[in-house]
Parts: sequence; structure tokens; C-alpha cells
Amino acid sequence: MTGGSKFLFSPPKRAPMRARLGAMPKAVVVIVTALIVLISVAAWAYTCPVVIKQAEDLIKKAEAGKVTPETRQLIDEAKKLVAEARAHHESAKTKRDHGDAVRKARTAVAFAEEAIILQSP
Repeated sequence: MTGGSKFLFSPPKRAPMRARLGAMPKAVVVIVTALIVLISVAAWAYTCPVVIKQAEDLIKKAEAGKVTPETRQLIDEAKKLVAEARAHHESAKTKRDHGDAVRKARTAVAFAEEAIILQSP
């Protein structure tokens, strides 16, 4: 045993993480971080129209079936939520606004699906 190591074959000494990353300019790190944030916000913005369209299609399908007083309430509630989701999406300034729009649209999808299920025998 030489060199004070307890092990016969010790791994080579590595430079600390800060020293290895020190060579990377901080500007590159800031730019990459900013791009990741912008891409994630854009992804939320593009999710809203897809879910809203899905809700609208299911509402049309529910209206095309046999509408009863019970299913009419569900369809009306779904329409109201889709209108709110569209308004949230159009006036969205933050990820939370887009999240609210998606949540309302998904709730509208649930109401429309329930109406469709109740219409089947």
C-alpha cells in the first residue's frame, strides 16, 4: 500500500465539478436556460387549442345523439367551460393562464363524454 490509499486500485482523482464547468462561458448557460423556458411556455400555449378542439368535437358528438334533459345540462356545462377555456387561452400571459385553459377544456371533455355515455342504451 503506497500513497496512503486504502485500496490497491483506487480511481484517478477527478477535478471538482466547478473546475470542469469553469471553462463553459456563463453566457452559454444563460442562453440554454432561457431557450428551455421559452420552449416549455410555447408548448403550453400550443396544448390549449388541441384540447379545446377535442372538447368541441365531443360536444358536437353529444349533441348529435339523443339529448335528454339530463344530458342537456352536461352539454351546456361543457359549452360554458369551452368558452371560458378559449377566453383564458386568448388572454393568457403566463403558464398558469394556459394551465387554467387546459384544465377547463379537459373538464369540458369529461362532461361531453359523460353525456355521450348516458345517451347510449
